Amino acid sequence: MKSHRQELWFEAPQRRAFFNLTPQVNQCLRDSGIREGLCLVNAMHITASVFINDDESGLHADYERWLEKLAPEKPHGVYDHNRTGEDNADAHLKRTIMGREVVIAITGGKLDFGPWEQIFYGEFDGRRKKRVLVKIIGE
Repeated sequence: MKSHRQELWFEAPQRRAFFNLTPQVNQCLRDSGIREGLCLVNAMHITASVFINDDESGLHADYERWLEKLAPEKPHGVYDHNRTGEDNADAHLKRTIMGREVVIAITGGKLDFGPWEQIFYGEFDGRRKKRVLVKIIGE
């Protein structure tokens, strides 16, 4: 069995953003040479998420509104975490809701997706460099 590890780096100029990682993860898979196995993609920061869904701008806007209702950024004072000098408690909660990682089967050298599935990185406390780990194992 072989393994391949690669990091992807991002910097969102605003606090929240969604990035489609599918092209970069496909490149990691090509670089690995693995034809059958599993691909783990996970956010390496506790205020970011990796998830699978449709690449549709209306859905992304819906995520933004839905997440803001569940864990609003402001007022900052409603979160105990923000009393430590931070202002990102909402980002931690949004990450918990959206998840840390995804695992995708690899079949015939391709990510084994269902219709419309794409991999996304969700940034909830941006304006600095963040990374995603891609770990591919198989043969």
